[in-house]
Amino acid sequence: MKLSDNSRVAIVGGGPAGSMAGFFLMELSQRIDLKIQVDLYEPKDYSRFGPIGCNMCAGVISESLVQTLAAEGIELPSKVVQRGVESYVLHTSGCQSVTIDTRAEEMRIATVYRGSGPQEPMGKLNWRSFDGYLQELAQQHGVRIIRQRVIDLKWNHDRPEVICRGDSGEVYDLLIGAVGVNSSLLKKFETFGFSFQSPGTSKGFLSEIHLGEEQVQKYLGSSMHIFLLDIPGLKFAALIPKVEYVTICLLGEQIDRQLVERFMCSDEVRQCFPPEMKWEADDHHCELGQACHCGPKLNLKPAKHPYADRVVLVGDSVVSRLYKDGIGAAYITAKASVVTALFLGVSAHDFEKHYQPVVQRIARDNIIGGFVFFATALYQKFRFLRRGMVYMVRQERSLPTVRHLMSRVLWDTFTGSASYKEILLRALHPVFLFKIIFSTLLTVLRPSIIRVNEQQRERDDHE
Repeated sequence: MKLSDNSRVAIVGGGPAGSMAGFFLMELSQRIDLKIQVDLYEPKDYSRFGPIGCNMCAGVISESLVQTLAAEGIELPSKVVQRGVESYVLHTSGCQSVTIDTRAEEMRIATVYRGSGPQEPMGKLNWRSFDGYLQELAQQHGVRIIRQRVIDLKWNHDRPEVICRGDSGEVYDLLIGAVGVNSSLLKKFETFGFSFQSPGTSKGFLSEIHLGEEQVQKYLGSSMHIFLLDIPGLKFAALIPKVEYVTICLLGEQIDRQLVERFMCSDEVRQCFPPEMKWEADDHHCELGQACHCGPKLNLKPAKHPYADRVVLVGDSVVSRLYKDGIGAAYITAKASVVTALFLGVSAHDFEKHYQPVVQRIARDNIIGGFVFFATALYQKFRFLRRGMVYMVRQERSLPTVRHLMSRVLWDTFTGSASYKEILLRALHPVFLFKIIFSTLLTVLRPSIIRVNEQQRERDDHE
């Protein structure tokens, strides 16, 4: 069961996974002189501002992924990258914040808008949508973009059929599902006549607040601000600068209004915003402008059986890296599915043998990620652990980069620059364990060292 000349492929969903699948289909098929037609169904217009053009994502990508995409021929224009982030500031409950710099080029991260932005900017537009750019790139390589909403999927004999409103349906030789976990279309795949089961999810929180370019630079700079606060249910929290806006990203198992209010009203968060800004939990209204916000679902557990004869699902519809780097997982799954379809076949057996192992590798790493975030939760809960961690990071600032053990672990945990397996192995290294235990004991037995360390930090920052 293979694709041949004049085969037709449908991609339902035009986010990063769908657009990259289309790009790879056209790019690789041309290399092997295979003539296929690829239709990408996506009703959203990523050139439009506000919710209609938004894909509900924080929009953080690691420099290593940027370089990987460039090697594939997907080079991000300067207008797509909102801001290069070369450091982050770690805020913890009851402890002073600490800045973690990276001096290694491959460890930088970049921020992007998945759509064109929260609202139409005043004056000249100076950025482009990441998702829109990927779609344009796929279109330039021969993918046909169909701006219609898919309302149903069914089988036409042994081939999948895609049905849009007011359309009799189109029959294809391969159907790629890239609808994510926030689309009702995911349920259509569950009832499509094979044993697909949707991923396990939780609810997150995203908000885009307009501060203006000057205020963003003043209060956040070019740093991503990470928070380890003692707030039950909060696994990860970040403030992400993007030119005129700051993106608030909260992840956890149950993010509700009370948790959002508690986070926004904490002293650690308030110091990152102008003092005149107020947060009202009832409508998420800010004095400096109406905040765009949403509560997207997040992929926590992989889907089961995400393939059948002539059908395969990719991206968040199947698996994503735990609490981070969803774009990286979209790239990995999109390319793996296309390579399988073009070079091996489109039967369920082909996808099970060659595509499913890729999904399983991400899923297995997420299990290790669960242990990493369990340890993170302990640091959020116990102040003496947070103090030891912060002290260790501060001591590392005067050391060569290669000896930044805690800084590297924290950076990779929160940015997606390394697998969870790599992070755990580094955290279990005897030298790392000795240093964190020593730092924790020192701050417990000699609390005065914290004050001295903080005074030295303030002098260093002033200089």
